[in-house]
Amino acid sequence: MTRNQPGSPGLLTTLVGRDEELHTLARHAEAARAGRAGLILLHGPAGMGKTSLLRAFTAGGACRGMTVLHGTCGETVAGAGYGGVRELLGGLGLSDEEARHSPLLTGLAARALPALTDDPAGHDVATAAYPVLHGLYWLAARLMTERPLVLVLDDVHWCDERSLAWIDFLLRRAEDLPLLVVLALRSEAEPVAPAVLADLTAQRRPTVLGLDPLGPDAVRELVRRVFPGPAAASFVERVGAVSGGNPLTLARLLDELRTEGVAPDDAGERRAAEVGGHVLARSVRSLLAGRPPWVRDVARALAVLGEECTELLAALAGVPAATADEALLVLRRAGILATDRIDFVHDVVRSAVLDDIAPPALAELRTGAALLLSDAGRPSEELAGQLMLLPELDQPWMAGVLRDAAAQAESRGAPEAGVRCLYRVLEVEPDNVAVRIHMARALAEINPPEAIRLLKEARSLATDVRTRAQVAVQYGFTCLAVQESPSGARMLAEALDELEAALGPEPGPADRELRTLVESALLIVGADEKATIGTVRERAARLTAPPGDTPAERQLLTMTTVLTAMDGRDARATADQARRALRAPGVEREPWSLLPASFALALADEITDAQYALDLMLQYGQDNAAVWTYVLALSTRALLHHDVGAFPDALADAQTAMEIIGEERWGDSAVLPRVALATALVDRGEPERAERVLDGITRDRLERFVIEYHWYLMARAHARWASGDLHGALALFLACGRSLEEARVSNAAFVPWWAEAAALSAVLDRHGQARELAAFGLESAERWGTASSLGLARMAQGVARPDGAGIEHLTEAVALLADSPARGMEARAELLLGNAHLQADDQRAAREHLRAAADLAQRCGAVSLGDSARKLLVSAGGRVRRMATSPLDMLTGMERTVADLARTGVSNRDIAETLFVTVRTIETHLTSVYRKLGVAGRTELSTVLETRITFGPQSPAWVSQARGRG
Repeated sequence: MTRNQPGSPGLLTTLVGRDEELHTLARHAEAARAGRAGLILLHGPAGMGKTSLLRAFTAGGACRGMTVLHGTCGETVAGAGYGGVRELLGGLGLSDEEARHSPLLTGLAARALPALTDDPAGHDVATAAYPVLHGLYWLAARLMTERPLVLVLDDVHWCDERSLAWIDFLLRRAEDLPLLVVLALRSEAEPVAPAVLADLTAQRRPTVLGLDPLGPDAVRELVRRVFPGPAAASFVERVGAVSGGNPLTLARLLDELRTEGVAPDDAGERRAAEVGGHVLARSVRSLLAGRPPWVRDVARALAVLGEECTELLAALAGVPAATADEALLVLRRAGILATDRIDFVHDVVRSAVLDDIAPPALAELRTGAALLLSDAGRPSEELAGQLMLLPELDQPWMAGVLRDAAAQAESRGAPEAGVRCLYRVLEVEPDNVAVRIHMARALAEINPPEAIRLLKEARSLATDVRTRAQVAVQYGFTCLAVQESPSGARMLAEALDELEAALGPEPGPADRELRTLVESALLIVGADEKATIGTVRERAARLTAPPGDTPAERQLLTMTTVLTAMDGRDARATADQARRALRAPGVEREPWSLLPASFALALADEITDAQYALDLMLQYGQDNAAVWTYVLALSTRALLHHDVGAFPDALADAQTAMEIIGEERWGDSAVLPRVALATALVDRGEPERAERVLDGITRDRLERFVIEYHWYLMARAHARWASGDLHGALALFLACGRSLEEARVSNAAFVPWWAEAAALSAVLDRHGQARELAAFGLESAERWGTASSLGLARMAQGVARPDGAGIEHLTEAVALLADSPARGMEARAELLLGNAHLQADDQRAAREHLRAAADLAQRCGAVSLGDSARKLLVSAGGRVRRMATSPLDMLTGMERTVADLARTGVSNRDIAETLFVTVRTIETHLTSVYRKLGVAGRTELSTVLETRITFGPQSPAWVSQARGRG
């Protein structure tokens, strides 16, 4: 055994008494090899041996054959964007230039560049963070395709929010991946990001390893390693008690006693008691006091700067570079400097050095360090690491550095780090409106309540009417995120009044665009809830539709289109206006414009153009890794597919949306994906499952919202009807009607609750009520004028009249719906007409229409409706033809989506990237597809799937993009 020499740092890193912890770590590493991801949280006081334990673990056999990435967070980089990620992934050797050409950073993994290099993430801070997280996930996924991955991050109490958010993001998608994450932190330290760290550990249920003080056997073993020969039991007991079992304190105590020539006997016991438990700090002070002043100065420079080049250390210490080198050699020989790097052997040593500096002197050192880093051309984030530790910012240039650092952090998709810098700026510029606006924009998605507070302060401080208007726009959109749109609408209305009073009737181009922006924001925000939609609809009705040549005009054009469409007066004019918004030349299309345009076009029966808008929105979501945008478009398209009778496609989109939100933190509050899936499940004959899906909605006070609430009521009512609860279903349909009346939405096509309520009233023999509901729908449908709304109105009239007149109305309904895009509703009208003929004892006519209903239901994939049609056909004396079956009938919606992409040669990784899910998820779905279809692999898919999977009027852009990558 090699003995540790006096003054050697080896004793400080000696590991004893941690066999049980090493065994736990090894067990989790083995589980990771088997594809079971895990998280270990290692904690204990400073000096308790966390770092030594981690080094022993990663260097031992437990991690053999695994990719091990080991990083340590530092105090001076705690506020930097993705500082923890850079420390962790630094071992990959991805410098700025290497990263841009690394095969690890191809495809979507390239979005990780802003976290690893100086490449910006994008200008839109609100959406920039997610693409970087997504790119880092795919970087880790690429590493895991080669071998199991172990990520070890030490001193996590100094880790930034965005790095912790990535670890959480990764673990959410890694349940079946070969991954082990080990996070170590001091139990007594206050974390930089306490909320994120607490949420991560609460959600991921880690294995917690708390390092206890060393027991008597471990203390005895460490004494044996220091002192040759036997040691008195009283000496062992005394050094254990004095050190508190802290390995670092114990090692330093034993080293001190050995250096003094003390023996491990009764006299040594008395000396150990005299030295005491604060031996480390005292010995550091003693060591520096006994050396030349330049050794102390270099030690202090190192404590402030951290691991740096000798030239910078020398400059901060005020000594020549050669003198700095000599000082480092002295410190290394004294055992407080690491043998393999220019850094202290333990962070506790750094703290001991800093504790010996008076606060004013330490502030002066940190200021000097920031100036040196600036002269060396270092990024502002590095300078900010020093400035953020100052008790006050007392020089004018400091605020500018922190602003630059905030911009750098945001440009790499780390808004929290930028905001932390800007809070310090507000300390010296408390009335700065621009800084508050900037901070609120960065916080809009990650902490909207705080963003709202800052915006209220900014508006109260702002005196310029234009600035107040810009604040109001940002405030309104932030209110949408916290579901407080009435407050946002009020501020926007006030801002609009102020603008109109200040700008006059003929404002210049810039002011006109600002006014249009405020107007469009008011319509968007005010349309969210029933409390405000009436007011904004009245405002929209008074507006002249703009040409749509600028972003603000396009927003205003699409919103006026939707809001006036709610009156249901002119479907053709609505469609023309929506198309104009979509086709505005030279203007980039964004989700705020695409979704309303699609909605208006769908109401007007312009399904191809509506789908085109949604495809553009899906493409936007894919290109920008904007997952919520992608899910919203996918869910809306599922409902559109349902409306046109493409039920399997509706199920595919809805299931894909649900699978995506299952891996997202905000997934539990999403309403539309669950509504879309429940709607599709009812048509498949699974109403109980549909009810369970709807039960998963956690949105508070859902009844306030204009769009989601009414679609939710319709989905719930259809599920109740299919389950046999007719009275409960009717109550929900009628509640939907009352709620729409409260919101003053009168377009019969908006949510056709009246048609469903009429049909159900007829089933319950409430024909008078059915006729009233049908008359209500007919009046609105005639104003709107689309074939689908008129067909639906005639169908409601038909079911309300159980006589010859009813058959006439249903016959007309079938003809109208045949000219509409609503294939599913046409099948239903045929079913009702066939049943009416059957009730009139005209079995021949009944068979004709029931057979048509069954055939249409088969083509639409309407399982429940098809079953009903076939049963009635038998009752009418008809023979039920053997229904043609497709292999697709055996697949779930998500399986159909994956199979369609796989059969065209798209790789599993590209499919996963396209659909925002994991590669393992795609592998699972493909395995199920192969099993259900009885094929061996991809090459046989095209042969078996003779009927090509379609996605409606045209193949979506995201499918084409995935195929292109494949």
